Amino acid sequence: MLDFFLFYHVANQLSMSQNANINSKIELSIVMPCLNEAKTVAICVDKALTYLRKANIHGEVIVADNGSTDGSQKLAEVAGARVVPVPVRGYGAAIIGGIDAAQGKYIIMGDADDSYDFESLDLFVERLRADALLVMGNRFKGGIEPGAMPLLHRYLGTPVISFIGRLFFRLSVGDFNCGLRGFSRAAIKKLALSSPGMEFASEMIVKAALAGYRIEEVPTKLKPDGRGRPPHLRSWRDGWRHLRFLLMLSPRWLFFVPGFILWCVGTVFCIALGMGPVRVGRVFFDINTMLYAGAASIVGLQMMFFGVFTRLFGTLFGPFKPNQYLQKFTTVFSLERGLILSIFAVMAGIGLAIFSLFLWKEENFAATNPQHMMRLIIPSVVLIVEGIEIAMAAFLSAFLMW
Repeated sequence: MLDFFLFYHVANQLSMSQNANINSKIELSIVMPCLNEAKTVAICVDKALTYLRKANIHGEVIVADNGSTDGSQKLAEVAGARVVPVPVRGYGAAIIGGIDAAQGKYIIMGDADDSYDFESLDLFVERLRADALLVMGNRFKGGIEPGAMPLLHRYLGTPVISFIGRLFFRLSVGDFNCGLRGFSRAAIKKLALSSPGMEFASEMIVKAALAGYRIEEVPTKLKPDGRGRPPHLRSWRDGWRHLRFLLMLSPRWLFFVPGFILWCVGTVFCIALGMGPVRVGRVFFDINTMLYAGAASIVGLQMMFFGVFTRLFGTLFGPFKPNQYLQKFTTVFSLERGLILSIFAVMAGIGLAIFSLFLWKEENFAATNPQHMMRLIIPSVVLIVEGIEIAMAAFLSAFLMW
């Protein structure tokens, strides 16, 4: 009996070793997400296999099926693909399932609707072999055939999302939404991608950028898909999901930059209006404007702290890398310095409140002219509230850095 178990163990180890050697020889896996693509999936698989043969690349084609009910699975298998069922619904979930099942050193992903040319992948493979960790297709450089992309996506959705992505993350990617892209399997697995929906496309680029990966771009042609039905994409819903993801991973642009603008504008208006009404043409700005300016200053300061602490938390526990500005902030803004600044702000606010109380006393605590008193009361409230905000921020910073 012991001999049997020893024999079984040795045979199993040899089998695993042989499979590992076979799998290690696979250079390229072509992954296609699929949901009811019976009209086109076999065509795409055949084109991908044709490319592998012509390019003399040892590879595989994987169809990550997301619950098709039109027989796409069988058609893909007959065409020569390995079908991987992915029970969790969503574009991102299907791609993640395909990546998990892939055995190649490199992966090229693309839709199974015959809109991308799987017979022309040389540029992707060349860049991957040259150590690019993510290679993006660019449909605007490669050419978009008439009817291949809705006008709303071509002239608004994709350009806007791509511009925001470049601005927020300092990238040179011109087509954030291109579905044809290649990457190193080992590198992409390290990113722990998790978005199940269409925002997966942005998550891959953003996390690769935050990780410092080398990202390159190649021209890609887009032609009208052959599915003969409406796409799964929902323009406004999925566009918002992309934008939401970009904002969530950019606390500088979500919190800090608008907060800094609000704080500066609010503070300047508070100071200017504290000296008297301001006239611009026929328009007079007075204490009503000053009240809103004070609120803007308070909200702006809070947003700036939100941006800093979101970035700090993401650096300590999430996807962000340390940067020199954050290091300077944590060095300069110590608990003790923050509390000192807080005390000065609160005491200044209390001082203004006491001064306004003396002015009221001189009026025998009678009704006063609000245009005079509110020029002291509003800055007093702003200073006290912002002083308390600074104290809480100092403690929170110390807690996160503890």
